[in-house]
Amino acid sequence: MSPDFLVTHSGGFHADELLSSVILTRLFPQARIVRSRAPEWITPGPDRVIYDVGGQYDAAAQIFDHHQRGAPLRADGQPYSSFGLIWNHYGRDYLAVSDVPAAHIEAVYAAFDASFVVPIDLTDNGALSPTGPLAGLTLPTLLETLKPAFDDTDPGADDRAFHAALAIARSFVEAAVSRSAAKLRAEGLVYRAIEAAGQGRILELPMGMPFRPAIIKAGADQLLFVVHPRDKDWCLTTIRRGDEGFEVRADLPAAWAGLTNGELEAACGVVGASFCHNGRFIAAAKTREATLAMAELAVKEAVANGA
Repeated sequence: MSPDFLVTHSGGFHADELLSSVILTRLFPQARIVRSRAPEWITPGPDRVIYDVGGQYDAAAQIFDHHQRGAPLRADGQPYSSFGLIWNHYGRDYLAVSDVPAAHIEAVYAAFDASFVVPIDLTDNGALSPTGPLAGLTLPTLLETLKPAFDDTDPGADDRAFHAALAIARSFVEAAVSRSAAKLRAEGLVYRAIEAAGQGRILELPMGMPFRPAIIKAGADQLLFVVHPRDKDWCLTTIRRGDEGFEVRADLPAAWAGLTNGELEAACGVVGASFCHNGRFIAAAKTREATLAMAELAVKEAVANGA
């Protein structure tokens, strides 16, 4: 049965109930959000989903709170927030109505849970406290900055701010899910390109896309550079060694660094070469043939230097 009401607490809001609301309003667009702590609203019933309030967790009764003693924990012992509880129960359904292919739902569900939901859960429970200059720019903090000022006494201010913040929270969830689904689509394309490349050092892709995860999964350690079309030209890019940092398997030639057009053509001997970043991690040319020629030169130098 579809609920008529989505019930969460009134007053100030946090990321967990906002993000829970994103999931629930997508699944139950006809339901009305009720922000209240009144007993008649936070008591379970067949016409409602209650979350982040009510002092209970009972998925069968559609109540998802995490503030009570004995609140549910993940299998690894980490605490849930209401967002984690809602995602655990409704996440796969959310992905299904968000046009994620059935074959990819489980992978997208797990990836989004690990990269997006868990950090929200931990932050809400005080188990994760970002520090440093970027601490004030985390998603939970930014969403909370949308609360009304302390001296805004308009009785409707909290609810208006909640719904304004909900639209912003929705954009982040949808973008993260879309990005995760896109990575899986890219993975299939990259695998096919790796197969076509064989033991070659250059991976040619039909368009720009995330490629490193598939290269790592495939164990394609021989690959040094990637080429693909971009708008009206072609790109030649390096492959990072790790998820973090900028170290790459092989740099583009030092002689190309920071050059463009005629100067770059003269430096590499390839007609159509148009750009090389001073950091030597990306270059461009006007045609596929020119880009592949540059890639071959980059491979030759990299191999000579022990790559």
